[in-house]
Amino acid sequence: MTAVKSARLSPSQKSLEFDSAQPADAKQPNGKPDSNGQSHEEGETGSAPDLHLIDHRTGSRRRATAESMAAKQRDISVSEFFAKNRHLLGFDNPRKALLTTVKEAVDNSLDACEEAGIVPEIWVVVESTGNNRFKVSVQDNGPGIVKKQIPLIFGKLLYGSKFHRLRMSRGQQGIGISAAGMYGMLTTGKPVKIISKLSPKKPAHYFELQIDTKRNQPEIINGKGEGVDIDGGKRFHEDLQKHGIDWVTHYQTEEGKEPHEVKSGTRVTIELEGRFIRGRGSVDEYLEQTAIANPHVTLHYKDPEGNESSYHRATTQLPPEPKEIKPHPYGVELGRLVTMLKDTHAGTMSAFLTESFSRVSSGVARKICETAKISTRGNPKRIGRQEADSLYQAIQETRISSPATDCLVPIGEQLILKGLAKVVPGEFYCAATRPPAVYRGNPFLIEVGLAYGGVSSAQKVSLEALTELLAESDARTLRQFLMNTFDGIGNEAADKILREAKMGTRQSPAKLKKDEIAQLHAAMKNVNLSEGQSMQVFRYANRVPLQFQPAACAITQSVIGNNWRSYGLTQSRGNLPQGPVTVMVHMASVWVPFTSESKEAIAGYPEIQKELRLALQAVGRKLGMYLNRRQKVKQEGERRSIFLRYLGEVAGAVGVIQDLDDKKVKTLYEKLLHVAKRKTAEADTRLDERGKKIEEADEEFGENVLIVEQGQQANIV
Repeated sequence: MTAVKSARLSPSQKSLEFDSAQPADAKQPNGKPDSNGQSHEEGETGSAPDLHLIDHRTGSRRRATAESMAAKQRDISVSEFFAKNRHLLGFDNPRKALLTTVKEAVDNSLDACEEAGIVPEIWVVVESTGNNRFKVSVQDNGPGIVKKQIPLIFGKLLYGSKFHRLRMSRGQQGIGISAAGMYGMLTTGKPVKIISKLSPKKPAHYFELQIDTKRNQPEIINGKGEGVDIDGGKRFHEDLQKHGIDWVTHYQTEEGKEPHEVKSGTRVTIELEGRFIRGRGSVDEYLEQTAIANPHVTLHYKDPEGNESSYHRATTQLPPEPKEIKPHPYGVELGRLVTMLKDTHAGTMSAFLTESFSRVSSGVARKICETAKISTRGNPKRIGRQEADSLYQAIQETRISSPATDCLVPIGEQLILKGLAKVVPGEFYCAATRPPAVYRGNPFLIEVGLAYGGVSSAQKVSLEALTELLAESDARTLRQFLMNTFDGIGNEAADKILREAKMGTRQSPAKLKKDEIAQLHAAMKNVNLSEGQSMQVFRYANRVPLQFQPAACAITQSVIGNNWRSYGLTQSRGNLPQGPVTVMVHMASVWVPFTSESKEAIAGYPEIQKELRLALQAVGRKLGMYLNRRQKVKQEGERRSIFLRYLGEVAGAVGVIQDLDDKKVKTLYEKLLHVAKRKTAEADTRLDERGKKIEEADEEFGENVLIVEQGQQANIV
């Protein structure tokens, strides 16, 4: 055998060796077949050289062949993929997994209620069942789910009704709630429990199921694989208790009034491995932010410690139902266009363009075909690749109107103001909604609300709550604990608190003694955090709070990139501005461009960043006007106090010089006081709840502004 070696290799490397063609009767030097168990044979015309990989350290050859490698290959179901890569769906740690489970269930409930035209009421219960194990139950008063759909919705990934519909909705891929059930099964082995009630007269459907990850199919455990129907009569609740399922039967009402029955709805229960803590990224914060962006919903919440709280709706009016639209031609790529041409039932190119896309009339279709040099009466199914490319280029060159925007339902400035004032304490509120815009052919719009003033959450916490937060925290240092637990607390504010408490920044929160905790609590109450507090940013996509990956989100990047110094706030380069400010930013779109399947951050398309910048500037200008007005009022008030301090002395001195009696001295004092008040009239400026001067309406902040005097937050409705 003749060997042709490559360049000199290190001992750890392998080289390629080629066996040249041998005569039919040629054998190895030892007269035996080669190491593969076969002798090298050659036909009449000879054979091509065999390519082998040889390890020069051992002299052995690899045994893998094309056939053996092919035998190892198999398809992978989407469930199996996400079971191994659950971090992509937001289940990368127990704390985040608990929140994601609640979030997915609540989002589904809100979508179902709104689509059915029912004012949503949702009950969320998180119970501790053991060490780092929790049972999450979410019930709604929606229309319920038909029996045959329940296993598919909760036990099959990538199954839903929203992926192919171009209209605003919270869910998109049909992954969320089924992925939560899969995570619960993987971590606790417990199935998902679902009960759905369509009406009081029909039986409720009860299922216990889990996902077969290899087939991406639901496995129904109860009822011999068929589920169980529970009669809605008197024994309804007794039968539910046998299966360990709770059901809220009546709405909460005021005392003395008869409660109304919950006639329909769905309740899902998932037991999973999780971690419950308070502060940022918690279930409490998610529900609070959901109440801001959804003022038409009432949320009832019971935490693992048995504490119950409710967020009552600010309006009973449901948002308008978004309409489904067809894809816009600018948002369709060449490959997708080729697929649509193959699948269409239209008989002509003109009919294909007008029926498949929005904003394409017969005249626009004719222009596109003329530019592409394709007949309007041609058969779409017979369009070749080259013609499809010409058609795609013609679409880009033709002027087509922007897509319709009735597929979007903004929150609205007035409801944003109500939601912020209900949850975020402050003295000045403003909101702005931008006109709809387009990215990749998808319509979207940006809304921004801003709240200024109020007391930091760190100054409102009780001693008992602080003790619990310290015990639950996984922060390594006290500074990290303060910054991660309380909204708006930055480096400067945390250092102020620790200096006041006379504690080190790197001291461990878990090792604090009782008297040290009391000392820290006193410092949090006494320190003025308004200057050291950093801006708090609430991010929303289709009314859903985004609580993780803020640095990767276009919203956070736009807030940091905005020049807040020109509006009266302190801001260092590359950081959020400082001050008692809360900003909420909402993006509504038929397809939100999330950066990952976990739906935690929005991609930074140039069109989206432009609209974010303009919306932030709109509320920033109103904030700047308010802060300038407040500063002038403060300065004039200080001037008046100086005048008042010396007016009595001046009037008395003038009376002595001119020998005036007491009556004339008093008259002189009143005249001087009138002049002082006139010169410092700005100090008496009074503003109504819209931010206008009560007496002078010529200067105002514009529309969608709410100003609250200190101590009046509780009166906001």
